[in-house]
Amino acid sequence: MAGAGRMPQGKTILVVGAGFSGAVIARKLAERGHRMVVIDERGHVGGNCHTARDPDTGVMMHVYGPHIFHTDDAQVWEFITRHCEMMPYRHQVKARVGAQVYALPVNLHTINQFFGLALSPAEARHFIGMRASTAPQEPLSFEDQALRFIGPELYQAFFKGYTRKQWGVAPARLPAAILNRLPLRYTYDDNYFFHRHQGIPRAGYTAAVCSILDHPGITVHKQARAEEFDLAEYAHTVYTGPLDRFFRHRLGRLGYRTLQFEHEVVPAPCQGTAVMNYCDENVPFTRITEHMYFAPWEADRFARSVITREYSATAGPDDIPYYPVRLLDDKALLGRYVALARQTAGVTFAGRLGNYAYLDMDVAIRRAFDVADHLLDAFTDHRQPAPFVHPM
Repeated sequence: MAGAGRMPQGKTILVVGAGFSGAVIARKLAERGHRMVVIDERGHVGGNCHTARDPDTGVMMHVYGPHIFHTDDAQVWEFITRHCEMMPYRHQVKARVGAQVYALPVNLHTINQFFGLALSPAEARHFIGMRASTAPQEPLSFEDQALRFIGPELYQAFFKGYTRKQWGVAPARLPAAILNRLPLRYTYDDNYFFHRHQGIPRAGYTAAVCSILDHPGITVHKQARAEEFDLAEYAHTVYTGPLDRFFRHRLGRLGYRTLQFEHEVVPAPCQGTAVMNYCDENVPFTRITEHMYFAPWEADRFARSVITREYSATAGPDDIPYYPVRLLDDKALLGRYVALARQTAGVTFAGRLGNYAYLDMDVAIRRAFDVADHLLDAFTDHRQPAPFVHPM
């Protein structure tokens, strides 16, 4: 979404945030001759996709949690592979329930193992269908959707406790759409994603974002806060930080979940897979990541491994916001902030935080393309950018 600011030609454009959204927008505009100043309050670029070598072991770490690039968007894939060597990677998630380990997403192996059966695909579909809720009304909550999707036993085992830990509220209070991200399969396919293109950059995500920002028309300032800059000195501002923060939370704070990480160096290998979900509610962390498995092409070289226990919590004023909660109160407040943003001259709000939306990396890049095209059209025609709002 964009404010209705006037765009004088020949002046520098400020981009707040050096994650994928900000970097891609800056690159697109720089390639068209605009001078871009990109700032980020962290000491690195890449946002929450930041990767870095652990100094003790040499393992490439996903510092702010696991990120796997997956897409069916050919243009996005072509763009990202211009800026990094994308290595093949097949994401397989395991789930610990009690003393057992299962494969996710829920698939034919999971069903047969959990129930102690040996069902065929057709038999499993009928078996789950007999357990699934047949309530006539459309599912409104995560819990409604799960019960209709997989029935009470699998819901209780794999989703109820994990969801409470991840979101901090009862699943009955969460929107049904959250569960759409996790498929149910009646085959033995345990590939977490369906997308045609999947991979992880050989040199990590931060190197890929550095390549995107490597253009003579782009200047990057790290450890720089937007509040330290006078936006009036720039022809236009692209803001990818939290929407409510831009307005100094004058209408209230949008709800976010934050993450806390507990790192430990252990003998390699430790858990034998990149991600292990812990579904039981009495286990305080949501999952353990073993980072070396995100780079299988080099995993055999490490004698020691790094694991990370991940804890979810309500984001406070000083916490990093990760996941928008988007409960009813948050959606109502978001609508008020969107209205305020549409009245703000000279600013375009973009990205995951600027739009208060959970975005996979490929979607963030695609939306950045859209924002850049929208701005370039306006700048070329010497007119002010019209408000630009992605579906929320």
